[in-house]
Amino acid sequence: MIAKYRLLALDMDGTLLNDEQQITPKTVEWIKKAMDAGVHVCLSTGRSARTALPYAEQLGLETPMIMVNGSEVWRAPHELYRRSLMDMTLVKRMHEIAEEYGIWFWAYSVDEVYNRDNWDGDIEGREWLKFGYSTEDDEIRHKLLMQLQDMGGLEITNSTPYNLEINPLGVNKASGIREVCKLLGIDMSQVVAVGDSLNDLAAIQQSGFGVAMGNAQEVVKQEADAVVASNNNDGIAEVIQKYILAEAPASAFSPQNF
Repeated sequence: MIAKYRLLALDMDGTLLNDEQQITPKTVEWIKKAMDAGVHVCLSTGRSARTALPYAEQLGLETPMIMVNGSEVWRAPHELYRRSLMDMTLVKRMHEIAEEYGIWFWAYSVDEVYNRDNWDGDIEGREWLKFGYSTEDDEIRHKLLMQLQDMGGLEITNSTPYNLEINPLGVNKASGIREVCKLLGIDMSQVVAVGDSLNDLAAIQQSGFGVAMGNAQEVVKQEADAVVASNNNDGIAEVIQKYILAEAPASAFSPQNF
């Protein structure tokens, strides 16, 4: 079987993983089929490498990985390629805003994930990758968004409808996928990107083929080229079966096209 695309970039939570934080046997089976057909499978997640690596190892991946919404690109598991750090003054201000509203927040440093429960105030002594807020209060979340946009220098997305995730401006999963393409010697047009939230939107819009999960936020579904089953119903297996592993004319895959 011939693969139509060369790279499959997979969001993890709400996409690759079901609600029990597992990769189902059927999804594992189809990912292996894609890999056997020569497709590079790349984790593209808001998670840190530490929490993503066990899944990469489960799948036997040796390909590049995009972590922390693009703030880190790994050449291979355990081999860092590039890291983009946040301005400490912006981290300090974002923490102050969280305290002003009294809402849950978290912050990814290179070494640890801090949140409202374990925050020790040592901003300057650490290297920061991402900041986040969570609140079900729509009004507060909207005010937060306005303040963050006014600050400038920030890439603002979400991983659920109730949170905001903040990376350095210009750093997102699409920028990460572009770097992975360079490492692999392929083009963005040869990429299938799959996700469910706003932090997947740029990747879905800019890849050759963008796929939204059945459980995706509505705006993500609207921007995608296709919508598949949910993360609890083997949507990734459907992506591979329908859109990646398919019969295609041999000429379409001649060396000069790669």
